[in-house]
This record gives sequence, C-alpha cells and structure tokens, in this order.
Amino acid sequence: MAQELSDREKQELVLGIHDDDETKAFHDWTEAQAEALAQKMGLSLSDAHWQVIKFLRVQFENTGPSSRAHEVAEGLEERFAAEGGLKYLYRLFPGGPVTQGCQLAGVPVPPDSTNPSFGSVA
Repeated sequence: MAQELSDREKQELVLGIHDDDETKAFHDWTEAQAEALAQKMGLSLSDAHWQVIKFLRVQFENTGPSSRAHEVAEGLEERFAAEGGLKYLYRLFPGGPVTQGCQLAGVPVPPDSTNPSFGSVA
C-alpha cells in the first residue's frame, strides 16, 4: 500500500527540485515586503490585489516556477474570469499582471514576461 505524503512533504518535493534562490525568496517573502515594493511601483494594494498575489503564491507552491508567462496568464485569466479576466487584471497591475503580480508575490517572474501580450507592457 502506498504511503500518503503530508502537505509539508509534498511542498518539499515540489519546491525541493527548484533553484534554491527561488525557494528562499518564496519562503522569506512577507506582506510588508510586497507593500513596500508596490509603493515603489506606484500601486496601493487593495483586497483585489491581495487575491491575485495569494493566487500566484499558491500556484507557485503547488507547481513550482513557470517557464512561460503565457501559462501564468492563462491561470490568472481562468481564476479571475468572473471579474473580467485579463482586462480586470491589467487594471490592477498596469505593468502586467504576470510581471508585477509575480514580483509582488515573491515568486519567480517567467523569463518571457516582458512580452506585451502575456506579462508586461514595459
């Protein structure tokens, strides 16, 4: 009979295969750091922003880093479809929901996130 893994063991297995710097940044992240970074970006974080940030953190915790911004954008669009999808997300994160969202969530920004159609308008 297969032994069931605890949530912590699953997390260690998923995050343990990724670069130490990525997981360190993820685990060292605080809401205060996100607030300070948001202020530098000219954003005032609302409950709506925090929903996106928390979604990105859970997604990273469950799947590890994404190599493609498109995958992250699709996940965001699906999760926030009822609110307006990517149009809604771009209103919250004018610098790109993938780029700014990942930065604020303390998760690695996918390498292709500067593509205007996927992650950033910068």
